[in-house]
Amino acid sequence: MILFFIFFFIGLISFGGGYAMIPLIQTEVVERHQWINMVDFSNLVALAGVSPGPIGLNLAVATGFIYNGLGGVIVAALGMILPSLIVMIIIARMANRLQHNKLWKYALYGVRATVTGFILYSAIIFIKTNHIISSNLYFTLTQLLIFIGSLFALFYFKKHPLYVIIISGLVGITLYS
Repeated sequence: MILFFIFFFIGLISFGGGYAMIPLIQTEVVERHQWINMVDFSNLVALAGVSPGPIGLNLAVATGFIYNGLGGVIVAALGMILPSLIVMIIIARMANRLQHNKLWKYALYGVRATVTGFILYSAIIFIKTNHIISSNLYFTLTQLLIFIGSLFALFYFKKHPLYVIIISGLVGITLYS
């Protein structure tokens, strides 16, 4: 039951999508309840990010499976999905009134800035946990080159993220095997 309430709470208070949820999920499953260690969590974030579907839901499902198998998957997924469903039904009913409300617009400006901070926080934690910057100069330089190459492929060449992931995986195999 605790699994449901944790993911219900995360789903209820999270704004900005799955990447903004990562710090909350990390706090609960790694630090507070210690169901997963930080290295395994970081690996789950990477796996959830390249898997089809929303990253927050993917993390909830993976955590649920680790915590309690298939039952944990169902409970964690329901906990993550229900708040969004309830909130979206309420907001959809109030959409016409809210779209012209200045306080609502101003609140969203603040929330968007915070979501950007959550995403950057997740990126920094991910870099630290995966030792992307390490004492091994070759590893650090190649990781930075993969990172820069990925950004270049996405922004400059407008490549689909799936292609960037596949090519990065192949580059990783080539450089590190």
